[in-house]
Amino acid sequence: MFGSDRKSLRQFYKTSWQKHLQGQVLSTLEQQVVQVIAEHPEYHQQVLADNASYRDWAVESGDTNPFLHMGMHLALREQIATDRPLGIARCYHLLCQSTQASLEAEHQMMECLGQALWQAQRNNSMPDEIAYLNCLQTLTQDLHSYP
Repeated sequence: MFGSDRKSLRQFYKTSWQKHLQGQVLSTLEQQVVQVIAEHPEYHQQVLADNASYRDWAVESGDTNPFLHMGMHLALREQIATDRPLGIARCYHLLCQSTQASLEAEHQMMECLGQALWQAQRNNSMPDEIAYLNCLQTLTQDLHSYP
């Protein structure tokens, strides 16, 4: 939808959040973005900041890029909704049962997603869905089976 233009993507987050705060009608995608922002009050000010569209967050300094973090939530939710890679929905449900919180389950799953994306970028290739799913299954290997 936004290609590689991070400024447009970040502006979409900001505009969606502003519309929400003003009680305006939101599109389906805006509603999804607003839900993730609402779940992360620690990012509210960063989303609205004047420098949000061009700021860099240095991992080396211990900074977390709020847009990357929230984008990973959105990516996971899409993957879970479509069960792609096949089996991710089961892993998610098992983690939800274990953690009693869907947001915490997603945070655990983000480690695997981040690892898959980093490896793909490093190898200049598509993410390895099998390695990604194996990582997710490792998170759930000791949990009871999901019906």
